[in-house]
Amino acid sequence: MGNLLANLKRFISNKNTVTILAVLAGIIILWYFYNYRVNQAITTVRIPYALAKIDTKDKVETDNVGFREITRSSLRDNDLVENIAELDGKYICEGTSIPQNGFFHKSQICDKSEISNSVNEDLPKGYTLASIKVTNETTYANSIAPGDYIDLYMYAKDTNGAIYGKLIESIKVLEVRDSSGRNVFWDSSAGDSATLLFGVPDEYANLLDLANRISGIDIRPRLRGADYSKNPGETELKSEELQAFIYSQVTIVE
Repeated sequence: MGNLLANLKRFISNKNTVTILAVLAGIIILWYFYNYRVNQAITTVRIPYALAKIDTKDKVETDNVGFREITRSSLRDNDLVENIAELDGKYICEGTSIPQNGFFHKSQICDKSEISNSVNEDLPKGYTLASIKVTNETTYANSIAPGDYIDLYMYAKDTNGAIYGKLIESIKVLEVRDSSGRNVFWDSSAGDSATLLFGVPDEYANLLDLANRISGIDIRPRLRGADYSKNPGETELKSEELQAFIYSQVTIVE
């Protein structure tokens, strides 16, 4: 046993042996890092991405999420979401959006409670918040949602019988509430649509406020196709005759 230990000690202390061992260690280290880099270059991971654009404050729907395989070596952004479970029940933070085919970043997704629900924040300059009363029937069974563009049609009786026509066109719906004021598309306990909120130029807001107060005037939304909402025109009055009728029913005090 003593001779074996002595021989081993002499072997290890030999300069040639030390050199050989150092070379072998270097080869092993180089092989390890080479193999690691090769695996990084060829190993792929599945990263979720948006099939269509998701606007600010919108909920991330799973049917709008696809997956793309990328190599692990190209995954250098630690902010990227790698697991679809991280998107469950999440919304897009205010001030940002996910473009079509864009990856999700952790800094861009929020809980619902972190997003402001103030409808006034979405009003363009020169616009005023307005509303009309609706029912399950006039919203096509709750089919009108925030972000949709609608036209407003008016019906009223006059001395000649009745008048009917398009009053205002291309109005963006900002919020839909039930009869208790709960947001239909945010609150799971909300009932059927009862009020549509939207922004219109100031003079149109006054016109609609009058129409809502006059008995016998019925303002109804008309939901258009998806292309109408994707390519909306300017919000504008479409009938001066209907406008004149509304004003004829009241005395305006300056």
